[in-house]
Amino acid sequence: METYGKILIIAMPLFLLLVVFEKWYGWRKGFDTVRTLDMVSSLSSGVTNSTKDVLGLSIAIITYGWLVNHLAITHIQASWLVYVIAFLALDFAGYWTHRLAHTINFFWNNHLVHHSSEEFNLACALRQSISVFVRIYAVLLIPAALLGVPEKVIAVVGPLHLFAQFWYHTRHINRMGFLEYIIVTPAHHRVHHAINPEYLDKNYGQIFIFWDRLFGTFQEEQASIPAVYGVTRPVRTWNPIKINFMHMWLLIKDAWRTKNWKDKFRIWFMPLGWRPADVIEKYPVYKIEDVCHFEKYDTPASKGLQAYLWAQLICVLLLVSYMFANVAMLKQLGIEQLFIYGAFIFLQVYALTEFMDQTKYAWVLEAIKNIACISLIVKNGEWFGSNAISTAIAPALIAYFAISTVAVYLFSKIAQQNNSQVSLA
Repeated sequence: METYGKILIIAMPLFLLLVVFEKWYGWRKGFDTVRTLDMVSSLSSGVTNSTKDVLGLSIAIITYGWLVNHLAITHIQASWLVYVIAFLALDFAGYWTHRLAHTINFFWNNHLVHHSSEEFNLACALRQSISVFVRIYAVLLIPAALLGVPEKVIAVVGPLHLFAQFWYHTRHINRMGFLEYIIVTPAHHRVHHAINPEYLDKNYGQIFIFWDRLFGTFQEEQASIPAVYGVTRPVRTWNPIKINFMHMWLLIKDAWRTKNWKDKFRIWFMPLGWRPADVIEKYPVYKIEDVCHFEKYDTPASKGLQAYLWAQLICVLLLVSYMFANVAMLKQLGIEQLFIYGAFIFLQVYALTEFMDQTKYAWVLEAIKNIACISLIVKNGEWFGSNAISTAIAPALIAYFAISTVAVYLFSKIAQQNNSQVSLA
């Protein structure tokens, strides 16, 4: 947990810088692909995912180390060639994991959040799941385990393989010549994120595109078919925590509501999107039929509100960075302190994105959260061991929580007044 937290301390500012650069570049070129609220939602999703990983809130049914120890035909020493083999093995496993998520109802819940943005940009690459609690990924690494690829090699290659999937989430890079036949490029991944019928469920590759060519899932980007992004059953919210469990909740409700006992069990393993016939008839769910004529989800946001959201995003990143940089200290205070801090981060994201959705009582949630945080600081005289770093942190946070409460209340009231005026008109 501590090592991963330190890696994220370096990675997060870099990702944010690239997201901001993409927005500036799009504005400069007259082709801005980054909407502020969508971007904040995406980055908030990245915060929840990384927090979950640092907390270790998932288990592996079988670890890679166990597979190597029990299945390896031979054992080989780490070398540059072994790292290449490991990278290919990870990518092969990634292709099939990705394909499985797009094929089976149950597994789609873990991947929905990544496709939930109706934009395509670097920020949406950070929309990653918090709903994966049991991992089966290691099973797909059996070929590497059979060859005896050392566990430490996988541990090094894994983060590299993950971070290398960030760059191609952009609309500002066109075709890349001969590389289009080898690696996943922005053109390939634009197809993957599109909901056009011609593009659905194509290009599952994560680093190498030849898996798709080999297994029949490749689709070229067509200039005559502009990609439309999102999911065919739009999520209609900025809240990444809600999005993470949206599909699972639908499956649970459908399994409960159907009268057919066979359908109650098979719904989980049927092809993506399948629902029992009696449930479809009685409980229809909106699905985009014409991808060229639907309205993207949006909520009104003045320039003042957008500036506030940028400020809040920076504050959230600073707060989560404090956690990642001080995992060891928080554990020394008591392992429960680490999880309490993690719960605070999730609540911070939930409250912020509910406010972005203009939920009627979002300001109440914000106020309760901030009052609880201020009370905690007053009671302990610090913020999770902050006095060991600087005695100025606690009073600064009290001011931050107080200002946030007032700001959200005022913005919420302004939004309600504007909505009332629109209704009267």
